[in-house]
Amino acid sequence: MIVWLNGTFGAGKTTTAQELLDLLPGSTLYDPELLGSGLRLMLPAKRFEEIDDYQDLPAWRRMVVDTAAALLTEVPGPLVTPMTLLRQEYRDEIFGALAARRIPVRHVLLHAEETILRARVAHREETPDAPVAQASIRRWSLEHLAPYADALPWLRGDAHVVDTTRLTPRQAAEQVAEAVRTGAGTCDIVQTPEPTAETLAAGVLLFDDQDRVLLVDPTYKAGWEFPGGVVERGEAPAQAGVREVAEELGIELPRALRLLVLDWEAPHPPAFGGLRLLYDGGTLSHDRISKLQLPGSELRDWRFVTESEAETMLPPVRWNRLRWALRARERGCPLYLEAGAPLG
Repeated sequence: MIVWLNGTFGAGKTTTAQELLDLLPGSTLYDPELLGSGLRLMLPAKRFEEIDDYQDLPAWRRMVVDTAAALLTEVPGPLVTPMTLLRQEYRDEIFGALAARRIPVRHVLLHAEETILRARVAHREETPDAPVAQASIRRWSLEHLAPYADALPWLRGDAHVVDTTRLTPRQAAEQVAEAVRTGAGTCDIVQTPEPTAETLAAGVLLFDDQDRVLLVDPTYKAGWEFPGGVVERGEAPAQAGVREVAEELGIELPRALRLLVLDWEAPHPPAFGGLRLLYDGGTLSHDRISKLQLPGSELRDWRFVTESEAETMLPPVRWNRLRWALRARERGCPLYLEAGAPLG
């Protein structure tokens, strides 16, 4: 298990984590910030000039998961992880990959009001031999108060909140330990096993009466997606699409789905790629749309969007697949793609 202590600078993550080690038998401190420091030593300096934060590195996000899995083969756990995580898509990627490894997460937000946070940052313990570094840390901490405020709505909905405003680190740790014992902060994310080879996946495009397409927001990976999923062994792809739509949205579709595109996705390590099929699931009536369901462990939200809106929401590989699927739907003829580009 991982006890992920989230919160901005000044919330008390580090001091609470140290106290928590005494309260959770077998626990070990796991600080992903060390991975960021290591990447700074290993990657070219130019790479860090291209980003604002080491969390923006896909390598860091994957290393967080891989290192946690490796540590849990050496120690009984839980891993106590004091780490600010404000971007929801990074939360989805990391927590989803941990779920795929069957590593449960308890997400706890240590929160304090902005005036308290500012006071704590201002009174950080000085390091006499590094005044310039201390000033830089203070500035960095204050700059992150606004992003933290922006992230609070989703953080409050996702994590168990412990208000540290009037708590000592020990008292905060005692509340976290009690939350862990009672299961608070449990992230019920669908456990989608990580692929070990190329996969075959079937997606379904569903439309409203304005010809807008339905996109869904998974909790277990970053970015918007089409309803659908991996085809199981011995399962027909169209049947897989029907099954996934029923499981994800509570909608029963006819088995005879019309194929729009078959796209070969190239492998980009650590992803294996494979074949991706998109089917036309037809137009949903207002009544059926009103009955759409969302499994909380799998999907966070759904939205009907125009083609131009979809371009801003989907990663390039999915966007290319969608736009050619829409062209195939207009022409009434399926298309074969390789890496998102039509052939033949």
